[in-house]
Amino acid sequence: MTQHTTPELAHLIDGYRRFRQTGWARRRERWDQLSQSQEPQVMVIACSDSRVDPAQIFDVDPGEIFVVRNVAALVPPFETSPGIHGVSAALEFAVQVLKVKEIVVMGHGMCGGCKAALNQSLRGAPRGEGGFIADWIGLFDEARDEVAAQYGTEGRDAERAMEQAGVKVSLANLRSFPCVRKGEREGTLKLRGAFFAISDGQLHVLDEAAGTFAPVE
Repeated sequence: MTQHTTPELAHLIDGYRRFRQTGWARRRERWDQLSQSQEPQVMVIACSDSRVDPAQIFDVDPGEIFVVRNVAALVPPFETSPGIHGVSAALEFAVQVLKVKEIVVMGHGMCGGCKAALNQSLRGAPRGEGGFIADWIGLFDEARDEVAAQYGTEGRDAERAMEQAGVKVSLANLRSFPCVRKGEREGTLKLRGAFFAISDGQLHVLDEAAGTFAPVE
């Protein structure tokens, strides 16, 4: 490292050195296998929030899950318009190339994106100053109106309802993709909704038939 290394980068480099000693060197055979190919069985769509790392929450090894993270764990609906579609590209790769068997959409407690969707604090902001986020979480607008009508727009109950409603929005949007519908229809692909509560470390799984989340025992 040079004299210009920041404390933040130094912290990451220290972690890398620990990884080389414990996570890589001691499991060299596993990494040799992964250098040839990957065969994850599950795709996890999660929030970019620094507190909710899917690999840590599910305690999985490298190569076990294919992860996409973005603001509020959002999946946009299928569309054919020109543009750059990052989440859609990752989904297409996971389903059609990797042939994952399950897709888990995992929302979480204290989600800033869901809170902004609920209170609309970024609405009207210019791009570069919150506008990109506002456009993105605008995909929650319909669900947001239902939550606001029942719970209001402030308080933990309203926020949690919005966070869990967001998972349902992403599941519905997943089913707008032809490859996902085909996988579900043929029984080769399952969709799951989950919610991780940061406050107590509890994972909740969605019962889609009932529309409710229940904690994992």
